[in-house]
Order: sequence, then structure tokens, then C-alpha cells
Amino acid sequence: MIEEQDARILAHLQTDGRATNQQLADEVGMSTSACWRRVRALEEAGVIQGYAALIAREQAGFAMSAILHVSLERHDAKFVDEFVARVTTRREVLECFATTGDADYHLRVVVQDMAAYNRFLDEFMFRIPGIRYVRSNVVLKEIKTSVALPF
Repeated sequence: MIEEQDARILAHLQTDGRATNQQLADEVGMSTSACWRRVRALEEAGVIQGYAALIAREQAGFAMSAILHVSLERHDAKFVDEFVARVTTRREVLECFATTGDADYHLRVVVQDMAAYNRFLDEFMFRIPGIRYVRSNVVLKEIKTSVALPF
């Protein structure tokens, strides 16, 4: 369980990951040294996994986004391990979730355009052994996209 002070630190870092330690300490009402120690402890515990810039997908040239529903023929370790190994190496795949329901996996994929998406499917997805089907939902409009946890 996250302590209240740590939750305030994490909430602020999610909105401004570039804040200096002084700014962060002022924002959460702590001394700079106490704040620095707590941030370090959160990093060492793996709660803070890293820092990154949030990029506007379309402005960066990735005009197309799709959600893929993938089902495997069989769930033996060989097929599952190969699917996971291949999917985790592809930069177009931003997220991959093992799920319940009709599909075994849901992937969020971004590419430059429809031609790039067709190449991704033909040259990559359809060549992974053990896949029963891949169904696509093209994202028409992103209503809400967030990586921030609700502290």
C-alpha cells in the first residue's frame, strides 16, 4: 500500500515528471531532503519505473491506431512463449494484454498509415505460428488516453 505522502509525490510526478526536487517538495509540502529520499525509495522499490516524455501520436506521424483481438489455436507454452516473445519486440505494439473473453490477447498498435498497417499484419502478425485469428478495430477518435494512475 502506498503511503499518503508517496501518493502525493506520485500524483505530482505523473503530471510533471520534469519537476525539480525543490518544486516537487514545495508542491507536496515536504522538505527537499525528505522528498528526495522518498523519491529515491520509490525508484529503488520499482514503484517509479522510469521517466518519459508523452508524445502526441498524430503530430509525430503515427496517424493510425488499432486495437487487435488475437486468439491462439492452442495455449501450450511453445505457442504462448513465441507469441509473447515476438510481440514484445515490435515497436508498433504499444500495449499487449492477456485477457479473458473471446480473444486471448488485446494489442494496441500504432502505425503511420493503412499501408503500414497492412505490412504489419502481412509481414508480422500473420506469420506468428499458432494464431487462430486476428481481428482489428481501427481507432476513429481517441476520446481519452492517459497513463496516470488515479491517486
